[in-house]
Amino acid sequence: MIYSFEQNSPDTSKMAFIAPSASIIGKVYVGAYTSVWFNATVRGDFSSITIGDYSNIQDNCVIHVSKDLPVTIGSNVSVGHAAIVHSATIGNNCIIGMGSIILDGSSIGDNCIVAAGSVVPPGKTFPAGHMIMGTPAKATRKLTEQEIEHIQKNAHAYYDLAVRSKLEFSPID
Repeated sequence: MIYSFEQNSPDTSKMAFIAPSASIIGKVYVGAYTSVWFNATVRGDFSSITIGDYSNIQDNCVIHVSKDLPVTIGSNVSVGHAAIVHSATIGNNCIIGMGSIILDGSSIGDNCIVAAGSVVPPGKTFPAGHMIMGTPAKATRKLTEQEIEHIQKNAHAYYDLAVRSKLEFSPID
């Protein structure tokens, strides 16, 4: 469902796929060919949330903001199942692994992978092109060209799934 909040209504591209049980609330922009999957919550109540093109917010994710700390998620980003992004910046062409937590004021550069279950502490900044993992998260190495290509392929696989889902989803009574 898409909800307005205090005179702020989400701006979702007509080309985006929003699953019926996803919640998009308040000051949120969802880019073209982006998908927000089942039971994900994208709540722009205290500040704004911007999600770029060809990105995917997978099942059970929470994207939320603190006062005066927005969320920016770039293009070609996959936010894995049950991840939390709270008042953080994610660059273009990234994977945020399942169950990861990205906290207030942190920043993930372009072409990064945050490993599943990692916790990025508040205010932590990571440069482009790195594998990030652990609790607290650390950049462990540079990504290979093949890994960077995989990130984009993953985002586009979710785009393909969203296109099929728009055409084929049908509730069963």
